[in-house]
Amino acid sequence: MDWRDALSDMFQRYTGAATAAAPQDPHTDFQQVAQAAPQQDIATGISQAFRSDQTPAFPQMLASLFERSDPQQRAGLLNRLMGSLGPGGISALPGLAGLSGLLSGGSITPQQATQISPTQVQQIAAHAERQNPSIVDEVSSFYAQHPQVMQAVGGLALTIALQHILKR
Repeated sequence: MDWRDALSDMFQRYTGAATAAAPQDPHTDFQQVAQAAPQQDIATGISQAFRSDQTPAFPQMLASLFERSDPQQRAGLLNRLMGSLGPGGISALPGLAGLSGLLSGGSITPQQATQISPTQVQQIAAHAERQNPSIVDEVSSFYAQHPQVMQAVGGLALTIALQHILKR
């Protein structure tokens, strides 16, 4: 049995079938799909939600996710963002040059990650997205591994992600 077959009622709700009821709880539905669907499909759905013009901007959504992430997840996210900026990338950002010492030692540790605010992450993410638009896909793959944190982006973003996941 394919994972879509197991979730056929939900599939009907999110893909626009005429007789299906409208989605009532995208948070619960997303968790259920995240447990059943391939991680790559989850990542693609998350990426579509990040890029949607119906959701807040990617850096803003990422700040919310960072705020709800545990220290290990925060470090993982920051390491991806910093990797996309390249060496010295943080020192070029206005107002964030003070972080360059903290973030210059290679990999960011969970302890170091707790010293960075969601607002700073939003600034780093905005710069990273401008410099390397594929960071959206990298971050989407990261959060596909941690779908429980995705609750922070809200129901509309999760609905958009589910629509894309279930249409694949």
